[in-house]
Formats: sequence, structure tokens, C-alpha cells
Amino acid sequence: MEKQILGVIGGMGPEATEYFYEQVIEHTQASCDQDHLDMVILSAASMPDRTRAIETGETAELLDVMRTCISRLEACGAAQIAIPCNTSHYFYDDIQAMTSIPIIHMPRETVRACASDPGVRRIGIMGTDGTVNAGVYARECERAGIEPIHPSPERQRDVMSLIYDDIKAGKTPHIAAFERVLEHFDNLGCDRIILACTELSVLRKYRTMPDTVVDAMDVLVHESIVRCGGTYVA
Repeated sequence: MEKQILGVIGGMGPEATEYFYEQVIEHTQASCDQDHLDMVILSAASMPDRTRAIETGETAELLDVMRTCISRLEACGAAQIAIPCNTSHYFYDDIQAMTSIPIIHMPRETVRACASDPGVRRIGIMGTDGTVNAGVYARECERAGIEPIHPSPERQRDVMSLIYDDIKAGKTPHIAAFERVLEHFDNLGCDRIILACTELSVLRKYRTMPDTVVDAMDVLVHESIVRCGGTYVA
């Protein structure tokens, strides 16, 4: 398969987009520059907050920015589009309707990867309030016959603090908060725990993840490389 251009709508947040790019490079089998994918990355840091848009219903500005990004990627010849932001997938159908270019559905592919193990029956979801409350992952879990488990209000506050107070703010994350959430899901009998926010992917710089943790960013990286004709290496 001839390699195709990967378009990326990023900037949500910038550090998560940087990490996504690093991971695509790291996991592409390459012995020279030309073995890597051609990529067009739009860091749309001015994109309105996704959780706020979901909670308020004020989505027009966000979708306008998405439409502008889509047009730019079309003009650059993108053949596949990745959006390394889980919460934005609440708007997936609206965004996909803007273009004929396939957009990789990160939550759907992540749950599908988890469901490939027949022993997985309960999945804990670590995401923003927007992702959790809007059921972005819950719908995909239910389609796969898997029970989605959301954190208690206390542990959800830990998740939001890690995302907004630490990582988005450029601070060292409080790993103790992350440990509390992992223990909480373990006590609830979760077979897998999905890092359902790309900011949480950055935690891997600070802690080795247990085997039960599945990073949605990893799945997006894999799908991006394979769909664009590259060779994925673990």
C-alpha cells in the first residue's frame, strides 16, 4: 500500500498533540526519513473547550473551527484524519459529515481493541466530565456488550484535576491522585481501565502503566500508522 498523508487536528491540548506525534514516529518502522508518514498537524489551540461546549450546548464556534481545520487538511491532501482528543469525539458525526476523508474514531477503536479479549466484561473510563457525562465511551462499550464503569464523584474530581490543574497547566502531575483512581477501579472489578483523555497519556512519562490500563492514544497511533500505509512496531 502506498503511504498516504495523515492529517491531524490537534492543540487539544498542545502537549498531548506533541506526544501523539512522538508516538507515531516511535512506532513507525523506519530506517530512513522516507519510511515515515507524511503528516499535516494543525495545532488548533484556540479550539473552544470541548467539555464546556457539551455542557452548555454552545457548539457553533467549536464546529466552525473544526470545519476550518477540515478544509485546510483537505487542501493539503490528507487521506486520513486523526483527532487526538477524546472529548471531541462527542461531535464525531457532525465533523465526519463535513468531509469525505475518513476520520479515525478513537473511542470506538479503543473499545474494539479491549473487546478483542473475551475476558473483558467491565471497563473503567478515565476521561473529562464531558467525555464521561456525554457517554462518549459508554455508548461504544454497550455496543460491544461491555459494562462501562465511571468513577465516583470524588475520583472524577481527581481525574479532572490531573487533566486541567496539572497537565494542561504545564505542571508535574500529582501521581497520588492517579493512584487513587486506579485503586478505585480495581476495587470495582474493572478488567480494563481506559485512559480516555489524551492529557492522561502524558502520565506515562511519569509512571509505568499496569497491564490493565489501555491508552486510547496508543490505539489512535496504531490506526493512524496502519491506515496510512506505514508499518507499526510495538
